[in-house]
Amino acid sequence: MALAPPPSSVQPAERELAPLLLPWDLRLTPEQFERVCQANPEAVLELAADGHLIAMTPTGGETGARNLRLGQRLLLWVDGAGDGAWIAFDSSTGFLLADGSVLSPDLSLLRMERWQALTAEQRRRFPPLCPDLVIELASPSDEGPRGVSALRCKMDQYQANGAQLGWLLLPEERAVEIWREGQQGMGERLDNASRLDGGELEEGLVLELAEIWAV
Repeated sequence: MALAPPPSSVQPAERELAPLLLPWDLRLTPEQFERVCQANPEAVLELAADGHLIAMTPTGGETGARNLRLGQRLLLWVDGAGDGAWIAFDSSTGFLLADGSVLSPDLSLLRMERWQALTAEQRRRFPPLCPDLVIELASPSDEGPRGVSALRCKMDQYQANGAQLGWLLLPEERAVEIWREGQQGMGERLDNASRLDGGELEEGLVLELAEIWAV
């Protein structure tokens, strides 16, 4: 008599899963994308407006250190001079934009009144709006989704979906490219930039860049 093998003591949730391969022409709705993200919490993904997945590569050490310092400075402003009128988000936050894409700026600011207007459910999921200020930090290479060319396309997309102000930081050049609401494409470039002034959003919103470039 043949004996059946003993049942595995490893539960399905504990078993190592093989990498999930997705067809290049797969298209997802924002709801399906959210389920994919929940099932793959270690993956860093974005969703394009046409529904295809964008796999974001991890940052290098310099970019990660710069982004952390920028986030620290932005949060200090929010907690101090921001006077409770703003809320800041890090790069792990996905925003559901009006065009159906789900994008995650490196850093972003949202007026508190807009945040409070969302339901509790909307806050827990991908907030269905575009931040007022979006900040992207370019990697040294122009390759991949974190390269300058790809990030310029993202800045255009934020602008088209209602961002009031966008800053694209280029550390290799110590330059900043600026996108503004109501314009089409980049409106201004600051070479050898030493500070960023967001007074058009809120008086006193200033980021010093010397320590960012120095990383």
